[in-house]
Amino acid sequence: MSESNAKAMIRAMLAFELALADVQQARGAIPEGVSQQLHQLLEDHGFDAEAIAAGIATGGNAAIPFVKQARAALPADIKGYFHQGATSQDVVDSALMLLVKPRLSAVNQLLLRCRAAAIKLMRDHEQTVMVGRTLMQQALPITFGVKVAHWAIGLEQARRRLAEVTLPVQFGGAVGVHSGWDEQGLAFMDALAEQLGLDTAVLPWHTDRQPIHALGTAIDAVAGAVEKLALDVALLTQTEVGEVAEPSAPGMGESSSMPHKRNPVRCALIRGAARQIHGQASVLLNAVAQPLERGLGEWHAEWAPLIDSLLLLEGALEQAVALLEGLEVNPAAMQRNLAVTGGGIMAEPVSRMLTPALGVDAAKRISAEAAESARLSGRGYAEVLEEHPEVQGKVDHQALLQATDPAGYVGSSREQVVRAVEWLMR
Repeated sequence: MSESNAKAMIRAMLAFELALADVQQARGAIPEGVSQQLHQLLEDHGFDAEAIAAGIATGGNAAIPFVKQARAALPADIKGYFHQGATSQDVVDSALMLLVKPRLSAVNQLLLRCRAAAIKLMRDHEQTVMVGRTLMQQALPITFGVKVAHWAIGLEQARRRLAEVTLPVQFGGAVGVHSGWDEQGLAFMDALAEQLGLDTAVLPWHTDRQPIHALGTAIDAVAGAVEKLALDVALLTQTEVGEVAEPSAPGMGESSSMPHKRNPVRCALIRGAARQIHGQASVLLNAVAQPLERGLGEWHAEWAPLIDSLLLLEGALEQAVALLEGLEVNPAAMQRNLAVTGGGIMAEPVSRMLTPALGVDAAKRISAEAAESARLSGRGYAEVLEEHPEVQGKVDHQALLQATDPAGYVGSSREQVVRAVEWLMR
């Protein structure tokens, strides 16, 4: 754990302990004035992060050496009121929830910026026709607006899922039943949640790791959505495709040996982070079933993947914001690529148009023959079709032009953009 992360963890553990003292004093479980003394003595105390880190090796978690240091700084008459009724897992789990909360807020804000940038792109390119590709090959026309819509919806679905995740307080004592406190235990737990700004748990969740499972999978869902964006953009930036480009910036995307290159570095950073998040999610998923009343290694395995995943996700989304807000779109390249097959991507609508006059089999054959001829000769698809001996005089010139125009065969692309914007803005 980095020094800054270690200090943040110490602050979060201290926040839990002081809030617990506040709650217990307010309900008469500790003498009046003790909580204020704890605040005065510990809030500015210089905790030794290195010693706490070293103590993890013997105690198994950061709470044990932290509590020892805190008690050592207290006078004898109030030592016993610090960490009263709590166990190390209460401290660590609640501290992690406190650390996660601001990071989730930052992630949410980045996702909202992605949404706003995507909506602008969708509206700007609602009618920008481009090739739709399946199995990495040209298929049929779509609009760039609808492509962005799918990126935006994926990110927004993941944002809403993450926003629904609860961050519950943890307080159950040694075996999760508030030993020694009887019915006061649940009252302490609920008050502690309110004091810390965390969610109220139904029961202490020491070995019920559904909250961590929900959080981990929601983080991974955002990672998957942002990775989809980066993968598509990277493919569209290829030199031979050139339909979009990452935002330019001094030194961004340069090669150490090839001055002409403009590498999709933002996409690479996003995908690299997403790969790590996917791996860390598997650690969290494999730690869900924990034994009896305290995990043996499974609980311990959660800490680093949880925090690291959030930090990686935040970094990936910072790149995604820059990508969407500054994406360079090249409609001319999109038009050029629509013609790469000589109009072959329009063979399906041409075949449908020819069928009434020529029959199904002939229409399919002629539409394919003309597309290949147009590709080889570099001539327009409509022109080659019109000269075909089986077509001459049987099909209207205007009908041929319309059938070979990609802009006329984008299905519900434009309507989908409108619908997507409405949903995104709900």
